[in-house]
Amino acid sequence: MTTFSDIFKSSFLENVTSVTILDMAIALVLAFGIGMFIFMVYKKTFSGVMYSSSFGVTLVALTMITTVVILAVTSNVVLSLGMVGALSIVRFRTAIKEPLDIAFLFWSIASGIVLAAGLIPLAVIGSVVIGVILLIFVNRKSHSTPYIAVIRCENHDAETKAKAHLEKNSERCIVKSKTAQKGEIELNMELRLREDNTDFINEIADMDGVTSAVLVSYNGDYMG
Repeated sequence: MTTFSDIFKSSFLENVTSVTILDMAIALVLAFGIGMFIFMVYKKTFSGVMYSSSFGVTLVALTMITTVVILAVTSNVVLSLGMVGALSIVRFRTAIKEPLDIAFLFWSIASGIVLAAGLIPLAVIGSVVIGVILLIFVNRKSHSTPYIAVIRCENHDAETKAKAHLEKNSERCIVKSKTAQKGEIELNMELRLREDNTDFINEIADMDGVTSAVLVSYNGDYMG
């Protein structure tokens, strides 16, 4: 019959000392610091519609959790095999709306893995380089702001005049879509403006045959 003392005669107690308290403390402190750095970079580079502070906290927690898991895996080969099986049943159902958020998630996981593996210079220097690159490229403003102009016309002549006026007051004018119905033509056009002046849209709205003219700032994907 197996007693309570027989259980602790196994290799369980040996695993307790496989990772020292000092190693755990250093790894978790560094993981917290790198996670906070990732969180600050995410906050500075966020360009979506709704900012979620909980996602930023998740980045910090994910870095620390990954560090703890990898510390356990590197200390015991048998445990690493069991950990792979346990993590294989985990499924994430939350949809990632911003493509850049995926990069931050992988950054947090990679930092935790590299840090727990003992490659501290690689984790620190690599995170700094990645953060600087993201700050430079994500916050870089384009030389011209893209817009979408929605023009509704009554006939072909009004459509031709509106298109000519748009091409005259923009660097580039591309028809994205056109809807034609009886007595109405709707144009959706992508514009690159030469300057911030948008008075030309008022002039188009005053043209004969034009029923409405709308100009919307466009932050989606567009042809470069």
